[in-house]
Amino acid sequence: MSSEIGTIVVLAGGLSHERDVSLRSGRRVAQALRDRGHDVVESDVTAGLADLLATTPDPVVFPVLHGGDGEDGALRTVLDLLGVPYVGSSGPASQRAFDKSICTPLVTVRKPEQVALPNSVFRELGAPALVQSVVRQLGLPLMVKPSRSGSALGCTRVDRVEALPAALVAAFAYGELAVIERFVAGTEVAVTVIDIGEGPRALPAVEIRPRAGVYDYTARYTAGETRFIAPANITDENAEACAAMGLAVHAELGLRDLSRTDIIIDADGPVFIETNVAPGMTETSLVPLAVEAAELDFGELCAALVRQAHVRGGGTSQG
Repeated sequence: MSSEIGTIVVLAGGLSHERDVSLRSGRRVAQALRDRGHDVVESDVTAGLADLLATTPDPVVFPVLHGGDGEDGALRTVLDLLGVPYVGSSGPASQRAFDKSICTPLVTVRKPEQVALPNSVFRELGAPALVQSVVRQLGLPLMVKPSRSGSALGCTRVDRVEALPAALVAAFAYGELAVIERFVAGTEVAVTVIDIGEGPRALPAVEIRPRAGVYDYTARYTAGETRFIAPANITDENAEACAAMGLAVHAELGLRDLSRTDIIIDADGPVFIETNVAPGMTETSLVPLAVEAAELDFGELCAALVRQAHVRGGGTSQG
C-alpha cells in the first residue's frame, strides 16, 4: 500500500512556542498513517532534514508544525526548492494566512475592524499617545494578539483603557507586531476545509465552549477544559454561512489541501477571526473532531492528502 504514495515524512516539533502541541499533533498523524500500513518517518526540523529527505525513498512531507517557520511559509518554500512534495498550502499562501495583519485586510468576508501596531512605534511614541486613539477608533472591548502566533498565545481581551498597554506588552512577547481588533462576542466555531482532489469541501462546524469562558492555550490543549460540539449547535442558516465563509477564505488566500477558519457568530451572523494552514491534530484539536462529525476516517483523510501531494509532485510553487 505504501508504495503508491511514497515514504511519508511527518514533520513536527520546531522551535516555536507551540512545539509541544506540534509534537502531539505529529504523533497522532504518524500513528494514523502507520495504522493503515503506510511507511512513515517522524522528524523534527533540524540541520539534518535536507539529508534525511535526500536519502528517503520517494519522500512526501506532511508538515504538522505550528507557529513560526511551520506556518509562515518559510519551510514550505524550502521544500519547493528541494523539489519535495508536501501536504498543504504553498509558501506564499501560508504567509498570507499566518500573519493576521496581512490576512484580515485581504479577505473580503465579514471581519472585525483591526489596527496593526509595531513594538517600535509603541516604544517610541509611548502608550498614552496611542491608547486613547485606538480606543476612540475601535471602541471597547478589544482583543489584542500577536500578528504572527497561534494557539491563543499572547492574546488578551481588553475591557478597560488602562489595560491596553499591558495587553500590548503581552502580545509583543511573541513578535514585533501586534494587532488590535474590536472584540466580537458570540458563539465560537471552527470550519475545516479539505480538498482531496474533488474541490474544496467544508466539514461540519465545530462549536467551542471553554469551561472558563475563554478559549486560551490551557482551554485548547487540556482535556476537559473545553466542551466541543460537533456538529455545532447552530441554525442551518448560520451553518451554511460559516461553511461559505470557510470556503471563501480558503479560496481568497489561495490555500490548498487543508485549512481551518475560526469564526464567531454574533447577532448578525458569522464574523471571520483567523485561519490556519497547519491546524492542530491532537486529541482535543478541532480538525479531527470535524472529520469525525463528517463521518470520515482520520487516517484515510491524511493518506488522501498525502496521495494528492504525491501526485502534485515537488517544485517551485507560485501560489
